[in-house]
Amino acid sequence: RKMETLLVCSVLCIVFGSSKPTERKTRVHEEEPLSNLEHDDKKNFDYDHEAFLGHDEAKTFEQLPPEESKRRLSIIVDRIDSNKDGFVSEDELKVWIKDAQRKHIYDSVEGQWSDFDINNDGLISWDEYKNATYGNSLDDFQGDSHYNYSQLIWREERRFRAADTNGDMIADKQEFTAFLHPEDHEHMKDVVVQETIEDIDKNGDGFIDLQEYIGDMYVSHGDEEPEWVATERQQFAEFRDKNQDGKMDKEETLDWILPTDYDHAEAEAKHLLHESDLGDKTRQEVGNRHIGISKQEGKH
Repeated sequence: RKMETLLVCSVLCIVFGSSKPTERKTRVHEEEPLSNLEHDDKKNFDYDHEAFLGHDEAKTFEQLPPEESKRRLSIIVDRIDSNKDGFVSEDELKVWIKDAQRKHIYDSVEGQWSDFDINNDGLISWDEYKNATYGNSLDDFQGDSHYNYSQLIWREERRFRAADTNGDMIADKQEFTAFLHPEDHEHMKDVVVQETIEDIDKNGDGFIDLQEYIGDMYVSHGDEEPEWVATERQQFAEFRDKNQDGKMDKEETLDWILPTDYDHAEAEAKHLLHESDLGDKTRQEVGNRHIGISKQEGKH
């Protein structure tokens, strides 16, 4: 019964994703904020703590005595130093911050893992996922003419194949994470773009024109058009349709839904290294100087 519920949820996500809502919606995949706190080092370093540790872990560290905080941070910084050269590079720190930023995603995958790993071998095959999600439930929907469920399965299999980097149709944790959250993985961008175009492209030409673009966000019921609709028309003409051919192709759609104009994790990594005045400082000094023990109240 639980799997039937998952199936219904999956279908509803696709159906409502491809229908015309009455209120504005966005398909832009924004990065999760590193922290919802104000970033002002002149006041405190709470933003940096959450960016470095994640919200929950930062709260835990606030309750620790200075020596225990220092001990745990030493362990963390050792983990950040992936090449074990005794130094923390900007790239290593960026990877760590991104992982902290995506912790909610990893937790979500962990929470669903046992539902699909039917044989408990630590892996999820496409057949396991399909059987656990659909099973015999499709028989209950065969009379439903509102949606093509075989198309839904095909679409999910295509995404699974894209996430399955070694091509064996068996997903480990990393591959299954990419399957469930494709917008956060570089090698999944093509399938995210393809799914978006398929949802919005009503005339089947493989592009998104202005009417389809607006229609995905808003449908008129004869009342006065909201001001934001005119703004979106202008956005489409001036920024979305870069080559001015009246429609968005795959590259233009990618720029729209997965903007890459600013990397928050990279900016924070640069900030932490700069504020720590690292230069050639060792990994121990990363924890002690900026993330670890403060000069006031025993902790940073």
